[in-house]
Amino acid sequence: MFAIVFAMTIRTATFFRRFMPTSILLDAVHKRRGLKWGVPAMLLAVPYLLAAVAFTGLTEHGGWYSLLALLCVWNAFKFLVAGPVTFVRLLRVRAREARARQILAMLELETEEQDTTRVEPALQG
Repeated sequence: MFAIVFAMTIRTATFFRRFMPTSILLDAVHKRRGLKWGVPAMLLAVPYLLAAVAFTGLTEHGGWYSLLALLCVWNAFKFLVAGPVTFVRLLRVRAREARARQILAMLELETEEQDTTRVEPALQG
């Protein structure tokens, strides 16, 4: 029984991750090319919060509006959290890339110095 519930949970999460627009956008933002768009993506939380307020107002009339309001709040929080997380990851990646460039430049300089100090045997005599 537990295995069936676990399998259905995984399949449902995979479906939502693959086909829901906010999950697709957040997956793109968390990749290396999209890290710079993390902070601007935080602005997408504003329309979601406005929609949540509108759906909350409609719950007085009955229906499933409270569930839609909860979904909008959840998506807004996902975007609000993604902004600072991607900013920190971007800083770490850029620092790592800068350090790699420094090491590469030092190695090239060292190789160049070794090439200039070494004299060809044919030219010595």
